[in-house]
Amino acid sequence: MFVEPRVEKGWIEVICGSMFSGKTEELIRRINRANIANQKVVIFKPSIDVRYHDEHVVSHNANSINSIPVESSSHILQHIGNAEVVGIDEAQFFDHGLPEVCNKLAEKKIRVIVAGLDMDFKGKPFGPMPTLLSISEYVTKVQAICMKCGGVAGYTFKKIDNDQTVELGEKELYEARCRTCFNEGMAIIREQLKMDL
Repeated sequence: MFVEPRVEKGWIEVICGSMFSGKTEELIRRINRANIANQKVVIFKPSIDVRYHDEHVVSHNANSINSIPVESSSHILQHIGNAEVVGIDEAQFFDHGLPEVCNKLAEKKIRVIVAGLDMDFKGKPFGPMPTLLSISEYVTKVQAICMKCGGVAGYTFKKIDNDQTVELGEKELYEARCRTCFNEGMAIIREQLKMDL
């Protein structure tokens, strides 16, 4: 379990995992605790993520919190004000400048909480997440339940056969899967691709 440090310094926390694992739920929980402590908080999300709401960060459980949609990581710095805590959701959709932005915030003694998919639907590192995981002081990896076998799921499986890495969707498009069920699904897709050639 993540324990919030008491030191008056900046740092970076990363919450990662597959889809449907509770990343945004955990981000909202930590932000709400900062609000209870009367800390000045600002939350950001990529402007392309309009699945639930244009301006709110919303979990799959329908919990939500106000946020500022931004088009690039550099825009985050323009909206910080006197924030003590910065939350960033769906970090995988941001550009590769996000780690540098997070470092700048942490160096200003700001607590930075970042949530995002660590892997894309191919099981490969996603966007700026690998770098964020490397530079963060705290990492929380959350797991989902495999939608095929009920095991521990760490992968996001795309049910529709196309090669778009960034494609917004929910359960109609993606499933959380364990390693075995993910690999079995990928093998079937590869076999179908061979047959289509």
